[in-house]
Amino acid sequence: MITIISGTNRPNSNSLRVAKFYQNLLKNKNIDCNILPLTSLPISIYSPDFYLNPNKEFNDLQELITKTQKFIFIIPEYNGSFPGVLKTLIDVCKFPDSFDNKKCALLGIATGKYGNIRGVEHFTGIAHYCGMHVLPLKLHIPAIHNELNENGDFFNEKTLKFINEQVNKFVEF
Repeated sequence: MITIISGTNRPNSNSLRVAKFYQNLLKNKNIDCNILPLTSLPISIYSPDFYLNPNKEFNDLQELITKTQKFIFIIPEYNGSFPGVLKTLIDVCKFPDSFDNKKCALLGIATGKYGNIRGVEHFTGIAHYCGMHVLPLKLHIPAIHNELNENGDFFNEKTLKFINEQVNKFVEF
């Protein structure tokens, strides 16, 4: 099973638009996948009591993550790195069962000109620590607001070429 994680809890984010685009690409290849928008995380994960008593809402998310064999992380740039909520997700998931020996692809997006290179590299270190195998082809898309049309689709031919290459390699990975 593949799960695409939209790496922010910001409503109506470009990350979620990109996650849906990737999901459609995979559907066109007859590959079913889930999207986990971090807007669906229960607020209780921020309480110290959460570690003593996770709620059912999170248990369902934990089950999805445990069953997933491959992840695609859409990672927006927040202050030169990635959103804290993405790190929180990693921190509250069962270790090592959640991510150990699983595969992932990473895509950095930003409104700036570097496509979250630094944040993707930060996240790569965490992925390796958790035992994930990271697809070597990591994409970085700068000026994301200029890359998506009103339907949330990429239209720049060069960007589409790289995205398709990443998706094809990830399917084979």
